Amino acid sequence: MRGDSDDLTDLDDTHPEGPYDNLSQTPVSRISNTEFARFIDFIEKFEDETEGALSMSLGYREMRMLLHVMRNHLAGRLTTPTSLADSSGLSYGTAKRGIESIIQRGLIISRPRTKSGKTVSLHPSPAMIQEWEDYAERIKGILGPLFGIDPKSDSARKMFLGSSAPERVISTPAVLSARLELKGGLRVLAHADPTFMAMHNLKRQLESIFGLEIRNKARSIDNLLAEILDNSRLAKSRYDIVACDLPWFGELAANGVLMPLDALIERDGHDLSDFHPVAIESSGYAGSQYGIPVQTTPELLCYRRDILAEAQLAPPTTTEDLVKVARKLHDPSRGRYGIAWNAARGTPLGHTFSFLMAKFGQPILDLPACPGGYDFRHASGEQLRPMFQSDAAYRACEYMLDILKYSPPNILTMSWYERAQSYASGESCMAYCYTLLAPLIEFDRDSPAYGNTEYLPHPIGNHGRAITPIGGYALAIPANLAEERIEAVWTALRHLTSANMSKLYIMNGSLVTPRFSVSQDPEVSALSPLIDIVDEMAKKDVLQAWPRPPVPGITELISIAGNEIFEVLDGRRSIKQALAIAQQRADKVMRDKGHY
Repeated sequence: MRGDSDDLTDLDDTHPEGPYDNLSQTPVSRISNTEFARFIDFIEKFEDETEGALSMSLGYREMRMLLHVMRNHLAGRLTTPTSLADSSGLSYGTAKRGIESIIQRGLIISRPRTKSGKTVSLHPSPAMIQEWEDYAERIKGILGPLFGIDPKSDSARKMFLGSSAPERVISTPAVLSARLELKGGLRVLAHADPTFMAMHNLKRQLESIFGLEIRNKARSIDNLLAEILDNSRLAKSRYDIVACDLPWFGELAANGVLMPLDALIERDGHDLSDFHPVAIESSGYAGSQYGIPVQTTPELLCYRRDILAEAQLAPPTTTEDLVKVARKLHDPSRGRYGIAWNAARGTPLGHTFSFLMAKFGQPILDLPACPGGYDFRHASGEQLRPMFQSDAAYRACEYMLDILKYSPPNILTMSWYERAQSYASGESCMAYCYTLLAPLIEFDRDSPAYGNTEYLPHPIGNHGRAITPIGGYALAIPANLAEERIEAVWTALRHLTSANMSKLYIMNGSLVTPRFSVSQDPEVSALSPLIDIVDEMAKKDVLQAWPRPPVPGITELISIAGNEIFEVLDGRRSIKQALAIAQQRADKVMRDKGHY
């Protein structure tokens, strides 16, 4: 997320082909994917030694072929009949008969790569994947006692295959039994962030999963919204799937930009109970579901545990404490600053303002109170009146002026990526940061913040409560998508947001998921303590959407806040003047939309 810079990149590329099928239950395993790959390497070496030492008939050498298919599946590489025959070491005719035998037994799926069906790709069936996972467990159980090791001990779990995962491990995706038929491939408009970059890096594997070409286009946040709106004015959508920031759903759904998914969800019995409830609520509108979450990313306070300990400072849990800590840590002469945050004009600062208002106990709109927060799902009329002239709005501005003194010199141009980078580089001792960009901290061993970072909910202001504002994206289908594409696109959307895929994104560079099952996967939770932190927040309903509610008009209100309050930070206008102008502009927006 790099603020509202120019479009970051077009990710279009070409490579077709075929993994996934039944989503009614997430396939799980007792063995991690990393361990599974090591097991396959071991079996290949074991087979070599067996064949070299024992007098035995090789037959079709199916083991070599099965190993080849499984290894390519795990690595996302294409398997063809020719490559599979070559892997066996047999003549082509003999290998071909062996391949046909394996296909007939339902272990390998043969899927056409073209409409003519003259060329095919080969993939392990779900049955074969399950069989091999069971085989890996049985071999481990045999080898342990052979060497005098208890199979249930830690030693057995680490034995040459690597650390085992005894709990429910989400399996690698299996291929679709039939390739998706979409003329021109699957066209996806996404956001330029680590999750969608992971999806792009997995492009060949995803193309293998669906059996078609995937055309990705990535945009920065404001340009992404503009592109979605421009696309909605066309007679036929140029995109099949669009990634929408959660607060946009009210506006986009109310204006008929997105297709409601309720009928498809109900028809297919698509279970949404594994998703964070706040993500499901935020990607719906007026009782209908318009998106399926692909990432949940709360904004947290990051702080350097080592620096605070050295200064003998306690982690700040209130806004007053945070200002004091930032002041004590701020040392420009050493190139070290107290805190980094979004202060760039427009959307970045608008997000900051709405979140800070929430710290002081008031949403940006006059939403009705409800247990645990404020109700945005049923708000109407006066409940949608902007609250720029509230006490919470004034205190939010005062707080920003306070921390401005202890911020990096480029703070007024700083947005999502820049603040995370400032913290990760060691320039800032604290930062408000979306977990979306936590890979800059959690995966970079050269960062001084690596291994020295703790995460907290937003510090509380007076009259506020402990909350963590939620962000993230959900995948949606444009309302103007051609009718003949809807079924195949819905299939693709379900798979792209499945637990298996979500884990795949995390294992390839992302650190966010909207699903409880993925957070609880031991292979995933081992990557970073942040996974468990967010999961616990979701379970305890600390994650909240009301600080930036998905209602019509919210994007314009955030833009107004980000532009008018910037004048305060830049010293050109008083808080009272800026809030009065913001209120006047915001009232006009909401009146024009007919809310009151």
